[in-house]
Amino acid sequence: MKTVLVVEDEKLLREAIVKKLSLAGYGAAEFGTGTEALKGLEGMMELPMVVWLDYYLPDMNGMEFIQQLKANPKWAKIPVVVVSNSASPDVVGKMLDLGADEYLLKVDKRLEDIIKVMEKYGQG
Repeated sequence: MKTVLVVEDEKLLREAIVKKLSLAGYGAAEFGTGTEALKGLEGMMELPMVVWLDYYLPDMNGMEFIQQLKANPKWAKIPVVVVSNSASPDVVGKMLDLGADEYLLKVDKRLEDIIKVMEKYGQG
């Protein structure tokens, strides 16, 4: 089963994401902090098809997470979709420069729409 690594600190939202992914036929490895997610990745037998990354996390921001993720050659090719409440052009540009594949605003998208974006990374 293809898996999405969900890094989201809001517990209720994370649970809703995992449920929607499950209904769409995907597994989810869910974490509330960037540190937990990076440690979780180390123990995964099969890498996730994509990372669902909230920009604001309690222990680091999305930029720090992507820098650590992309610094590991084993994880560098995992696509990252940032899903955030904030969209300052500066932050969006930096995230894309660091290797994020997409940057989505939570307020602009329904959960189902974001799941569809994730699904395209599971093709092939």
